[in-house]
Amino acid sequence: QVQLVESGGGLVQYGGSLRLSCAASGRIFSINAMGWYRQAPGKQRELVATISNGGSPNYADSVKGRFTISRDNAKNTVYLQMNSLKPEDTAVYYCNAAGIAALVHEVPAGDYWGQGTQVTVSS
Repeated sequence: QVQLVESGGGLVQYGGSLRLSCAASGRIFSINAMGWYRQAPGKQRELVATISNGGSPNYADSVKGRFTISRDNAKNTVYLQMNSLKPEDTAVYYCNAAGIAALVHEVPAGDYWGQGTQVTVSS
């Protein structure tokens, strides 16, 4: 069983910064992709950023140039550095890990989610 635990959310003023962390634990040999999604009240969950096992990032247009995703494969941890925050960034942020192999020759599979962490940006 794999668990994802997020940390780092909170309340910040317009233009401020926050850093989210998400650590995966359990039977893990490798993780294909890790990422962050967010869901604002009354809206659907949307992609924020993802990063491949090799470190290639992908960002939503709304956060390009402001957010940076990174990962530490040795720690099975993904980070999201959020700068120049805006009120429209207010949401619950969810960590995702996709394609996990528990053993070296195992085919990666599965899609796992964290419990979410609240980010609130005041104007």
